[in-house]
Amino acid sequence: MDELVASNRLPGSHLLPGVRGELLARLGRTAEAQAELELAARLCRNLRERAVLLRKAAAAG
Repeated sequence: MDELVASNRLPGSHLLPGVRGELLARLGRTAEAQAELELAARLCRNLRERAVLLRKAAAAG
């Protein structure tokens, strides 16, 4: 995952921080998970998806 972030292959995509946030949440790294999910929500153009990401971010924090 970190390699993808470092390679900048998906610039501006909400998918990478969304998946990263999910994984961090499962690891119990809640502050990092919340930050990644909020970033994903900011990058997401779909309103329904954005709402889901924001709910997950709130639940992680």
